[in-house]
Amino acid sequence: MTSISDPQPRGRVRIWDLPTRLFHWLLVACVAGSIISIKTGSIDWHMRFGYAVLSLVLFRLLWGFAGSRYVLFSHFVRGPGDVLAYVNGRLRHAGGHNPLGALSVLALLLLLLVQASGGLFANDGSFSEGPLVKLISGSLSNRISTLHRWAEWAIYALLLLHLAAVAFYAVFKSEPLVGAMLHGDRQLDAEPAQDDAPLRVRGLMVFLLAAALTWYVVTL
Repeated sequence: MTSISDPQPRGRVRIWDLPTRLFHWLLVACVAGSIISIKTGSIDWHMRFGYAVLSLVLFRLLWGFAGSRYVLFSHFVRGPGDVLAYVNGRLRHAGGHNPLGALSVLALLLLLLVQASGGLFANDGSFSEGPLVKLISGSLSNRISTLHRWAEWAIYALLLLHLAAVAFYAVFKSEPLVGAMLHGDRQLDAEPAQDDAPLRVRGLMVFLLAAALTWYVVTL
């Protein structure tokens, strides 16, 4: 993040590394699959998609400390002062998530983490229950199940906010954020794009770790 007076040559910048882009689109597919499967009564697939969402969110949380520059939490998560400075136009956004977008990202990751984790302890009131229901009382499982259903609406709200922000940037700022999440680059006043190939093996290892953690928890 830099002051609005800092001049730098404009160039093509690698914002989203390949592991981050794969995470994003796989999360879109798995969240959609989770919603569709529960609406069509396919509880087994709903649970599978939930496990996948949990693995992906755990990956992104770990990747926030091990990924490339623009996906690190230390790069885009800012304090209240920076958020206010950005809103007032006193702080220029220099790539990646802006301070307001960072709040949305963190909220969505936290909500999906809570939702996917809660599903492990939830039940549908009849024949199906999460793999960790055996660890808690029936009354607590019922309360978690109620919160699990209510949180669905919060997810819808955040997804709509995300889509609205993408549309706003495309229409009013001529910034195709969807394209950037496909090829990884944006035109910014910063250093030229760097090859993210060295990060791909690291990303795979981090994802395998996240998947292993999910498998361990699910099979307790």
